[in-house]
Amino acid sequence: MAQKPSIPKGTRDFSPEEVLRRNYIINTLRSNFELFGFQPIETPSFENSSTLMGKYGDEGDRLIFKILNSGDYLSKVNDSVYQERDSNKLTSEISEKALRYDLTVPFARYVVQHQNEIEFPFKRYQIQPVWRADRPQKGRFREFFQCDADAVGSDSLLQEVAFVQLYDAVFTDLGLKGTTVKMNNRKILSGLAEAIGAADKLIDFTVALDKLDKIGEEGVIKEMLAKGISEEAITRVKPIFNVSGTFAEKLELLNQLLADSDVGKQGIEELAYINDKIEALGLTTVTLDLDVTLARGLNYYTGAIFEVAAPEGVKMGSIGGGGRYDDLTGIFGLKNMSGVGISFGLDRIYLVLEELGLFPEQAIKGTKLLFINFGEAESLYCLKAVKALREAGITSELYPDAAKMKKQMSHADKRNIQFVVLAGTQEMEEGVYTLKNMKTGDQTRVDLEGLKAALA
Repeated sequence: MAQKPSIPKGTRDFSPEEVLRRNYIINTLRSNFELFGFQPIETPSFENSSTLMGKYGDEGDRLIFKILNSGDYLSKVNDSVYQERDSNKLTSEISEKALRYDLTVPFARYVVQHQNEIEFPFKRYQIQPVWRADRPQKGRFREFFQCDADAVGSDSLLQEVAFVQLYDAVFTDLGLKGTTVKMNNRKILSGLAEAIGAADKLIDFTVALDKLDKIGEEGVIKEMLAKGISEEAITRVKPIFNVSGTFAEKLELLNQLLADSDVGKQGIEELAYINDKIEALGLTTVTLDLDVTLARGLNYYTGAIFEVAAPEGVKMGSIGGGGRYDDLTGIFGLKNMSGVGISFGLDRIYLVLEELGLFPEQAIKGTKLLFINFGEAESLYCLKAVKALREAGITSELYPDAAKMKKQMSHADKRNIQFVVLAGTQEMEEGVYTLKNMKTGDQTRVDLEGLKAALA
């Protein structure tokens, strides 16, 4: 007996309807990216391991899918390394490439590699799959699409303002009301770590803090203590665990906590600048909120950081995020190249739109008209009409076999095709077509121009 086929955990097949709905989201993103002046690029699905490793912190590095070298890769391993059974050392010997973890680091590599061809400031968007060896759960997959927009070559905070507006434009077009863009600044986090005497444990501090909404205050405190952050330091930073109020009120609390931190005060100034501009310009759909516990555990953010929360009541993790990464291209040898970017979580946005019933009917439109096949002569008569309709931009097709009419009509119904055409010898003699609306049951006899008019 043949083994039942399956796919790896954390991956999915997509039906035609699902692909059409995903394309609806992608097309909405693409049109807004281009409206805001971003240009498309693509990079390979896998990179040299040296390009990716060490760019995401220890947690990120563990989630990178490594690709085994081709051929007899074990024969080239040093005996002493093999005997040590150290997975990290062995991996570097048998794997030189890895699937990309995100689109930002490959983009930084692209900028450095093509710097002499690029006109700066350079604004790019990229919509491609990425892979992470994560534990699969609702809204979290091992293979998924990222939809990124980045701008490099300018340190102006107007870039951050534009990205908030971009989030607003996209979620307005998708009808996703109640979405919140949460914002913080890595300089504020550095200032907090400095203020509580834990500057040397900045990464440990931010990684633990970023988990507040997942493991709660007790869990964060436990993790901080395990990382060597003192109880006294944790007590001093506790006020930010449950801070509430307006954007301005939260800034005031930060002013008090970071009164003696120059880097912290710089972060406050940057947040205030962005918020002031957004308040002056206004937003249509999203709300901008200051989340002082937002850390995002990626090493490369240096300024503003963003995370997008789905509307209240929808059980879903973040549906977007990003931030400023002034030093990212420096890891590839290109210094003083400021950058900022955001990402949209396609799969999670899909699940949110599905849960809220926000996909419009036109998002899943496929074939609009099916011609019933009555035989050789009739099929040729129909194919001539199919050709003319397609030239007019109307999706139509002929059933390939002269099967029983009941079977052909059932096929149209199961595929949610709204119209069918019945054309037998009498219609051929008169040069007309019998058009039936599958939803209403109405039938009418029309010529080719009438067909075009009825389906336009």
